Amino acid sequence: MRRTANETSTQTLTRLIKALDAKHPVTITYVKADGTTTVRTVEAYDIVVTAAGDIVLKAMDRETGEARSFRLDRLVSYTIHRTAYAVARPAADEPKQRTTTGLASVTVLYPVDLPTLARVQLLADALAA
Repeated sequence: MRRTANETSTQTLTRLIKALDAKHPVTITYVKADGTTTVRTVEAYDIVVTAAGDIVLKAMDRETGEARSFRLDRLVSYTIHRTAYAVARPAADEPKQRTTTGLASVTVLYPVDLPTLARVQLLADALAA
């Protein structure tokens, strides 16, 4: 288990991107908006930057099978597993329903063969813009 307080957000983000690329589930300890802590095992499918500058991990919750979003700054700890994804994601053809209004995201495009560290740098540059 890695504690996010013991590493930089860049290190955490790099490891989560590697887990996403390898399709490895991640168990996270997360502080919700109301201050309570929860533990979930999730399967990441996207990492976005909101208009407010927050880095958000979008993932499928293994327990409920629903799509969830987690702010990187609210992660307390995480464990990357070596197993494969098991939860089916919604089809790409289906329109995505927004449950939150006023939330914007920044899309960062990069070549598929771009190394992980270069992707993290592109994401950091998008945050700074």
